[in-house]
Amino acid sequence: MVYYNPKDWFYTLFRFHKSDTFRKLFPLMIIIGLYSAGVAWLELSYWQLSSNSNVRNLTILHTLLGFAISMLLVFRTNTAYDRWWEGRKLWGSLVNSTRNLSMKLNQLLPAEQHEQRKILRELIPAFAQALHQHLRKETTGTELFEADRLHPGFKPLDPQKHIPNQIASLIYQQVGHMMQNGQLSQEQLLYLNVELQSLPDVCGACERIKNTPIPFSYNVFIKKFIFIYIMTLPIGFVFQLGYWIIPIVIFVFYVLASLELIAEEIEDPFGGDANDIPTELIASNIRKHTQEILHP
Repeated sequence: MVYYNPKDWFYTLFRFHKSDTFRKLFPLMIIIGLYSAGVAWLELSYWQLSSNSNVRNLTILHTLLGFAISMLLVFRTNTAYDRWWEGRKLWGSLVNSTRNLSMKLNQLLPAEQHEQRKILRELIPAFAQALHQHLRKETTGTELFEADRLHPGFKPLDPQKHIPNQIASLIYQQVGHMMQNGQLSQEQLLYLNVELQSLPDVCGACERIKNTPIPFSYNVFIKKFIFIYIMTLPIGFVFQLGYWIIPIVIFVFYVLASLELIAEEIEDPFGGDANDIPTELIASNIRKHTQEILHP
């Protein structure tokens, strides 16, 4: 995730980050500029169509469709940002749940219960790390924590199965094991239930965002709409603007295509792009805070 000072206008305006849309669109902007120059030369110098009223009337089409394309792009970016913000809220709730769970366990477990505290001190942050790697579609296995840190009754994790579910099950098993040994009462188990239940809830909500992309037909339609709009823009406006149509079409293409690129990037908030949610950093902070609370 890119961190910046929103009050520093000059630094923001003249900084070209690797995720900046200008870098990504620059080759296409050159092609669009050459295309616009070719259309302007053909209509003004070669065919001399300045007196053709039918071609001039194409500007009416762009005026009418400009409002429609702006509404589509606004809806597109708002939908993508809603997905990004929902993902950030989910990981924020995961931070709160792990902190509350750690603090409650720290209060309920006596200081001499070193084994249980050590196991939970590794299992709780391991869930966050496993969820991060699961959403990034990276291979996750038993390397999340050492095997000798787990309770002898726990089975090794199966990397071919759902890793976050397995770790959440291990946390449930550990809490159940403590209740069976008389270390937790039934009332204390209910006291922990909200935070325990929130772990798979957050995982399922993140998977819903990850596995439900924007409908294909809607995504393709916007791209085709932008392409046709830009390709026909110099044909009608070249008579009013002359060769100034070249930089104007490039700028219009940059604005419209940038909005679409930004929406594509943030609609999957758990990827590895520069503007995605820093899930790895959040998982590291969860580990740090959990180990601070459940200290030996």
